[in-house]
Order: sequence, then structure tokens, then C-alpha cells
Amino acid sequence: MTRRADPRTARLPAAAGQIPEFSIVPRKGKRHDGWTPQRQRAFIEALADTGSVAAACKAVDMSQPGAYYLRRQPGAESFREAWSAALDLGVQRIEDVAMDRALNGVDEPLYSYGKLVGTRKRYNDRLLMFMLRNRAPERFAEGRAKGLNAVGRMEEERLRKKWFAEWEAERTAAAPSSEEIREKLDARINGLRTEIEQRKKREWDALSEDTREAWQRFEALKARDMEGIKAEEAERRNLIEGPRETVNAEPQPKKVVKPKVPKTIHKLTDDGFDKG
Repeated sequence: MTRRADPRTARLPAAAGQIPEFSIVPRKGKRHDGWTPQRQRAFIEALADTGSVAAACKAVDMSQPGAYYLRRQPGAESFREAWSAALDLGVQRIEDVAMDRALNGVDEPLYSYGKLVGTRKRYNDRLLMFMLRNRAPERFAEGRAKGLNAVGRMEEERLRKKWFAEWEAERTAAAPSSEEIREKLDARINGLRTEIEQRKKREWDALSEDTREAWQRFEALKARDMEGIKAEEAERRNLIEGPRETVNAEPQPKKVVKPKVPKTIHKLTDDGFDKG
């Protein structure tokens, strides 16, 4: 069976000098649709371009199991080293693409009633922070070490506990007592009361003599009217509910009268009386 040409094999090779030299994995049979020397080189180049084994296999029209099978064959030591180096190179290119997307964003289509009406630039701030933390950890890692081993994690945990204990001690020492809080509140209230009194005094001093007399007359008339309203309200309540001393008096418990039970007297002449 003849393998058909795959258009995905028509690709631009990686730049010269970036693909490591390696020895072709020897094959028992020479098949045009197998892992030929040209296809092995093209696979390593695609792997360096994409950083993906699946994408590299598609580029050379071969299966992933076949690629992994070829890598573990005798005489594939150089091929495995080239594979690893190509992956490192591919990851670097992926990082460059990710950084470009983080900085310049990507075009996102806009639809209205199912129709494409335009595009907008969408930026991914989380992707940008991820790239910055990995490319400049000394500036953007937020003080957290990356790739710690067991000893590093133990040291990190020890420092975290130490810092927390110091912070707790400072917080406890700085916490005011209830008496201090009460004194501060009283001082604040007294300060507000003094400020209000001074403001009222300044307003009163700014009034003319006629205005002061009118205000004092208003206060007197207001007090007289309020007293009259209270008296009328008390009189109305007295007519409806009775005197206040009667209304507020505690209710006396009522005496419970037990009904008298008549005493039954049997005579000798009564029916059913046992005569002997």
C-alpha cells in the first residue's frame, strides 16, 4: 500500500544551527512509508518547531506509538538526545509565542445575531504574570521559591511558622485593652459633645438680639403647647382606661370557691339497701 503525500509535510525547516546533529536510527527494512532518514530529520525539526510530539508526528505523517517505538530501538541513543534537545528548543518557542500573546493579545471575533461584525483585542493578564514570574522570578515571584526539593520545602515551612509567630506576637502586643478602648471612646464622645456645644454657642452669638428674643419666645410657647398636649392625652387616657394607679396596679388573684358536695344519707327504707 502506497502512503499518500500529506500536505502537512510541506513545512519550513527550523533555522540552521538550532537542530542538533544526530545519527539516523538504523532500520532493518527500507520502506518509503516508514521512518526513513529524511522523515527522522523532519520529525526532529518539527519537534523543535512545535515542542509537541503529536504535532511533529502529524507533520511527517507518522503515528505517535511509532515515534516512541523508534526512540527505544538499539542504536537510537543519538536520536534520543536530539529528541530531548528539540523539545527544549520547542518549549522556548512556545514561551515566545505565549509572551507575544500576553503582550500583544489575540484577536477575538465579535458576533451579533449570529453574524461576524468585527474583532476585538483580548489580553490575558494571568498569562502575562505567569510568564513574568518564570522569566524574572527575582522580581515577580512574590517571594515564593520555585521547584523546591524536600529540604527547601521544610525550610520554607519553618520560615512561614516563624514569621507567623512574630506577627502574632506583634499583633497581641499592639492590641489595646478594654479599658483603653473605653477611654478612647469616652474621649471621642466628649470631644464631639464639646465641638457641638461650641458650634451652638458660635451660632447663638452670631444671632441678633431680636432673633434671640424671638427664639426664646418660641421655646416658651413650644413648652406651653407640649404641656397642654400631654395634659389632654392624660385626660383622654383617664376616661378610657381609668386612673393610672388603677391601670398600673398589679391584678389581685381571684378566690376560687369550691362547690359544696351534698352529703348523701341512706335510710333503711331506700331501695337496694342491704338490711342484713
